[in-house]
Amino acid sequence: MATILILDDRTTNRDIFTRLALTLEPGVQVQSFGDPQEALVWLASHSTDLVVTDFRMPEMDGAEFTRRLRHLRHASGQGPAPATDVPVIVITAYNDRAYRMRALEAGATDFLLSPVDHYEFLTRARNLLRMRWQQLELQRRAESLEQKLEHSTRAQEEMLRDSRAALAQVIDTVPALISAADRQGRCVFVNACQAEFAGATPEALAGHDVERLFGRERAARSRALDALVFETGQALPGREEETETPEGQPRIFLTTKAPLHNGRGEVVAVLTTSLEITDRKLAERRLGHMAHHDALTGLPNRAFLRDRLRRELARGRRGDHAFALHFLDLDRFKAVNDALGHHVGDELLRTVAQRLEATVREEDVVARLGGDEFAIVQSAVHGAEEAANLADRVIAALSEPVFCEGHSLSTGASIGITLYPRDGTDPDELLRNADLAMYRAKAEGRQGWRFFAAAMDARAREAMRIEAELRASLGREEFLLYYQPQVELRSGAIIGAEALLRWRRPGHGISTPGVFLSIAEETGLIVPINEWVLREACRQAEQWRAEGLAPVRVGVNLSPVQFRRQDVRALVLRVVEETGLPPDQLDLELTEGILMEQDQATAAGLQALRARGIRISVDDFGTGYSSLNYVKNFPVDRLKIDQSFVRGMTSEPNDAAIVRTIVELGHMLRLQVIAEGVENEDQLAHLRAEGCDEVQGYYFSKPLPAEEFARLLRQPQPWQRLERETALPDPSNALSQGM
Repeated sequence: MATILILDDRTTNRDIFTRLALTLEPGVQVQSFGDPQEALVWLASHSTDLVVTDFRMPEMDGAEFTRRLRHLRHASGQGPAPATDVPVIVITAYNDRAYRMRALEAGATDFLLSPVDHYEFLTRARNLLRMRWQQLELQRRAESLEQKLEHSTRAQEEMLRDSRAALAQVIDTVPALISAADRQGRCVFVNACQAEFAGATPEALAGHDVERLFGRERAARSRALDALVFETGQALPGREEETETPEGQPRIFLTTKAPLHNGRGEVVAVLTTSLEITDRKLAERRLGHMAHHDALTGLPNRAFLRDRLRRELARGRRGDHAFALHFLDLDRFKAVNDALGHHVGDELLRTVAQRLEATVREEDVVARLGGDEFAIVQSAVHGAEEAANLADRVIAALSEPVFCEGHSLSTGASIGITLYPRDGTDPDELLRNADLAMYRAKAEGRQGWRFFAAAMDARAREAMRIEAELRASLGREEFLLYYQPQVELRSGAIIGAEALLRWRRPGHGISTPGVFLSIAEETGLIVPINEWVLREACRQAEQWRAEGLAPVRVGVNLSPVQFRRQDVRALVLRVVEETGLPPDQLDLELTEGILMEQDQATAAGLQALRARGIRISVDDFGTGYSSLNYVKNFPVDRLKIDQSFVRGMTSEPNDAAIVRTIVELGHMLRLQVIAEGVENEDQLAHLRAEGCDEVQGYYFSKPLPAEEFARLLRQPQPWQRLERETALPDPSNALSQGM
């Protein structure tokens, strides 16, 4: 049972970290303090397994608190306090090496930047707790061995020698790198695992300098840490360290150091234990990079940008710090995509990303927001003139022709600029105003930039006009549904249809959701619109079934707004009952954002729907969040691979790797996987080879009105030939029998 101490002078932060800490494992106990002195008094007579402290506090900062903790004496005055060797995480809003070094020199084990990413906090805290328990276990073993040695007699020496040999054999079987060094830096013990890693034998290393064991650079660090253990007599908290094998392969370890005493209580050696965490750390890095970076360009994505904006805002609130946000939209990009194809458009986007990165300073951030939209956070500007100069340089850089596959492409950009604090005080406001300024620049002739001004309300007026038309359309039945078939690769049969909303907008023809969806969500109109979509899709699917057509699963997209404003569980069950559609023929498609935002009550509601046979799919999987907890904690049946990865998988190794990873992840979690946006046979062949279960896209059919989709179901399905041409491997692990 772990005990965790939280120290922060702000009540809100203490509550947040307390709630996070309580989720680390069952039975966790949390002690929280707002006053560093009170925390030190408590620590003098109580033990804890982890300390989490804020850096900036009014009476005593986190570095000073950590220093006093490391030198704390027991309340009785005899010996060190119980918590002096526990791992310490320092949380700071300062992304400055000097602050990190102050914390680490004071004895901190790790640090996190504020605002803290919850998943990163839980991962690091869990790692440090595991290291703490390993340290305590080794300490207990060492103490047990010392007690045996201390109470032995000459008659027992033979037995003890046998015990030592047996203990050495046991330690040789431990899957960790274990060694001990004396005050002169000589190896007094090396287990088999450590010796093998060093490319030698324990006998060849014993008695030699630790440089032979660790190499010169790592040996110097190890000696310095050993000297600290000899000086203080205290174990050191675990530290992550990255090294290489003799063959040059990178390896990552959690390394702890503990004193070894003789019978008189003197520290005679330092025990070094390293647990390998390479696979986990590399997996965390890959997932973290995927979650915060754009797969096509490698630039930070919207989630990363929002986090950076929050950090810049936090710095601004703590002092005189201004910055600029540039919102870029490429000019004429759609024409390139339509005329030359997506692969040329993708190459153009990659070139744009490279030029933007070459134009900004190292401390600035370039992000891709999606499509042909980019953003730049220009840190520490001293006025509007600096922001204008950067915008001029960006436009000049993007005006140079781009040569791709024999084509000379000319593009440019329209840029909207907001300044903090003049134009907004939160990320959403700054992004929204920069977007408005960009549209103004585009409307005034493109290939230019504009600062945000309060008078830029033309787009807002257009949004109000669309909102009014949407409200009227709800009563005039101007919405309709198109259906795009979903094909099972194993059989080649149409087994599902995604219901896609269309709007017969007066004076504009049939509009896709891109025209009105964001406005519908902002105004809440998405709630009645999506309720109509759910009811109409279920009614239509039941009508097809009543007409004797092969039953198909109908997929309906839900909005995050519905979960905030409606009882989705009650709505879905009511619609299924009213329309008569069998529950197992309804598939609710949720974005990663919906699942990440919801609580346990929502999870219970989704589980209740799933218990009735209704399917749950994760739409656009791979484009959103780093944490995969929602896949584990929420009832999910199917992952939908985003079409951006499918589009690039035949030409981009990164996209192909992402698709492979998602398919493997889905199957390991006993989920089905469907790929969106399949446009050609090469993409289909790749997906089949990776073991994907289902596909949809223009290669099979564009979205169709209900009557045309029904005719498609009545005809022999041409995709049966796909299975006759190339046999699929047996997808027994695709889990179709469990769904």
